Amino acid sequence: MYYSWGNQTYRNVLLTLTSFVFYAWGEPIWISLLIFSATIDYFHGLMIERYRGTIYQKLPLISSVFLNLTLLVIFKYSGFIIGNLNTLLNTNFSVPKFSLPIGISFYTFQTISYVADVYRNEVKAQKSFLKFMMFVSLYHQLVAGPIVRYAHIAEEIENRKLILSDISEGINRFCIGLFKKVCIANVAGELVVNYMEGNHVSLSVSEAWFGVLMFAVQIYFDFSGYSDMAIGLGKMFGFHYQENFNYPYIAKSAIDFWRRWHISLSSFFRDYVYIPLGGNRKFLYRNLLVVWFLTGLWHGSSWNFIFWGLFWALLIVLERLFLGKMLQKLPAFFGHLYLLFFMLISWVLFYFTDLTQVFDYLGIMFGFGNALFHAKDLEVVIVNHLFWLIMTFLLAVPTYLFVQRHVRFLPYIEMILSIIFLVAATAMLVANSFNPFLYFRF
Repeated sequence: MYYSWGNQTYRNVLLTLTSFVFYAWGEPIWISLLIFSATIDYFHGLMIERYRGTIYQKLPLISSVFLNLTLLVIFKYSGFIIGNLNTLLNTNFSVPKFSLPIGISFYTFQTISYVADVYRNEVKAQKSFLKFMMFVSLYHQLVAGPIVRYAHIAEEIENRKLILSDISEGINRFCIGLFKKVCIANVAGELVVNYMEGNHVSLSVSEAWFGVLMFAVQIYFDFSGYSDMAIGLGKMFGFHYQENFNYPYIAKSAIDFWRRWHISLSSFFRDYVYIPLGGNRKFLYRNLLVVWFLTGLWHGSSWNFIFWGLFWALLIVLERLFLGKMLQKLPAFFGHLYLLFFMLISWVLFYFTDLTQVFDYLGIMFGFGNALFHAKDLEVVIVNHLFWLIMTFLLAVPTYLFVQRHVRFLPYIEMILSIIFLVAATAMLVANSFNPFLYFRF
């Protein structure tokens, strides 16, 4: 129906209604919060445009940031704040029990970035309420990103074209993302449960490292798989979203890693927090700490996420002070090894919300556990999953770029692989129970 209608307005209506149904299917109550958030920022954009060049221009921006962050604090962080106040002050305030609205962190940042860009005069305020609501609610990326900025798709909101090659590329990209999620991330998730959940008393050093390695596989393929599906679906409907991952596990430093991982979030904090605070020009290390504190807090209302963010801040500060220059003088292998080592440690911080479990698991990884070398079961697991591990490695590195340069008839290979990926993912979906995306919780 979407493709048969030549009228752009009809397509916008259909896409908006479909997105509402998609969101309401899992969160029927919180669709009202999404509409409310979008509505207030639609009018904030119009107010900035109306009062541009006057002393009142900044008021809608301040109001937008305040209202959006207030909603985010109420629904995502109120329990964390009140719980810590109770501990600190020895009080007994009741903790509100909200179910976290799916995707609130993503669409809140999208609407804030829209208002900020209108204020900077980088884009014109959207006059059509329907088009703005479609931008906020696009189901392709609504619940788990990437964070799509209005400026990046403003032209396509007004005049997008449906091109057969885009639709074909979109289908291929969607199939790759589905395969990543179902056949890589879900399998890794089962291994994570075996090694990182429950009692760690009998866990050996090698099993502990393997467990967190599998979590690194799970979270990367889970989130990049969703991003691939979102980008693919976007292309099918005429939208070109920016890339969200660029093979982060081949990075050679923490700075390099965060240029490749969750690019839409990193660029958001760079453009709307880091640079306005002074960027590299003044108070560099303060700015880095603020950004990484907020990055950790964005991921969840728990201290482990804050420490996870500050852990990366410390690495980046050290690299800017001296470590980066040292790594550049060494062969690239050592940079990769350094990044993978500290990245795996960071994923332990990310995985366990209980800090006691964080230290217990890190202790086992570094030889302070009871079962130091026992790993016979791990050998069996690796042998049984050998083909899967090889395939996972090939998908985590730029194999496709190599093939693209050196293999002829690539479109036919892509088509065959897409069919294989789709059939394999569908078979596993039918056989296994539901396994939601990790980033739904953020």
